[in-house]
Amino acid sequence: MNSNEISRKDFIRTSALGAAGMAIGASLFSGAAGAAGMPQSETANKGKARAGNAYTLKNVRLETGFEYEDGEVVHTQTALFCVSIADGKIKAITPNQPGADAVDAQGWLMLPAFRDMHIHLDKTFYGLPWKANSAKRKTVKDMIAFEQQIIRELLKTSIPRTGQLIELLQSYGTHYARAHVNIDPTSGFKSLEHLQQALEQKKDSFHAELVAFPQHGIYYTKTEPLMKEAAKMDIDFIGGLDPYSIDGNIEKHMDLVVQLALDHNKGIDIHLHESGPSGIRTIEYLVDKVNESPVLKGKSFVSHSFALAHMEPKQLEALAARLADARIGIATTVPFNGTVMPIPTLYKHGVDVLAGNDCIIDWWSTFGSGSILEKAKLAAQLYGYRTEFDLSRILKLATHNILPLNDHGEQQWPKAGDAANLVLVAASCSAEAVARVAPVRSLVHEGNIVFS
Repeated sequence: MNSNEISRKDFIRTSALGAAGMAIGASLFSGAAGAAGMPQSETANKGKARAGNAYTLKNVRLETGFEYEDGEVVHTQTALFCVSIADGKIKAITPNQPGADAVDAQGWLMLPAFRDMHIHLDKTFYGLPWKANSAKRKTVKDMIAFEQQIIRELLKTSIPRTGQLIELLQSYGTHYARAHVNIDPTSGFKSLEHLQQALEQKKDSFHAELVAFPQHGIYYTKTEPLMKEAAKMDIDFIGGLDPYSIDGNIEKHMDLVVQLALDHNKGIDIHLHESGPSGIRTIEYLVDKVNESPVLKGKSFVSHSFALAHMEPKQLEALAARLADARIGIATTVPFNGTVMPIPTLYKHGVDVLAGNDCIIDWWSTFGSGSILEKAKLAAQLYGYRTEFDLSRILKLATHNILPLNDHGEQQWPKAGDAANLVLVAASCSAEAVARVAPVRSLVHEGNIVFS
């Protein structure tokens, strides 16, 4: 870790209201302190705004509409407002009162808090000395063998290091994650238990939905009985892994995943790295199964789905339409390296596209930064989203489809009654926030000011 990462963790640790319940004052959002990335003194600010209590933000910048020139969006209009928060919700949005006795947002832009919708919080080298990936481990089976060697040792410190990783995500504006957690014969349920303990410690400032993930295969290792037990536990999704290349049988693997989801009222989110015909067949098989059991519509996802990146255009269009009709979402890390996902085609057909960092400094990848806003910028660069309008739209990758303005420039967020999950960023509008990966000045989770 570099010194900047260390200061981020120390910063959040000293200022997190969710854990400490510390008081935050009117100078909370000081631009000088935010720019330096250092915590402000809390003692002078006591009694102004406590987690869980009512408070008001003043000088909050909100988007109000688009400006057009020759039919093209050329600028995003904004204005300053007061935003009242109580009981974890936005209670009112009123004209700005600069002189009000309220928490000063310093003119920062308010956006929906970010969501990382594919990440492994239970597996990371974060908090340990730097270690790059090994060239010797090239296949998923290679990685499974490596995990079987190291996972027990890593579990000894996984709870505090998962907490540090969550703090890193929070410093980049993420308040919510879909976390895939190992269920395997080597670690048993320890990865899940440790992750749940780490999340309990962050319950006032961060939330995660959990995927029971058979990282070592369901049948490649003896994971089937463990998955059956995990399905009864406090998890939200049943996971899967490369049914053909790891378990050697698409139908057997997927039938178990689907049946466990149906029997225990869970969703589905499978890892699918296979890029050839077996990958396409797995996606098509899931579509068929979801159509047979419509209760799974809107609750089923395929992560990675690299096969989509290698399909012929007509075949891709047809499958994208089927995915949309079955309401099956695609979770992606916005990969480069020869596997460019067809996100524009998926959007064209109305497929729910989710984005995640996946790995943060672990044995699978050294590149996860923790910033989901950075993923939106990478998508913009990759797919040529360079206009004011397009940049403002691709913000939805970071927020999972919540945008301040609709496509017609009408304000749709925030509204009174919305959950008070928001970030304040150093940007003039959504488009600039994406293009420049705007620094996050504060994160609010369910009304709790997590850091500033």
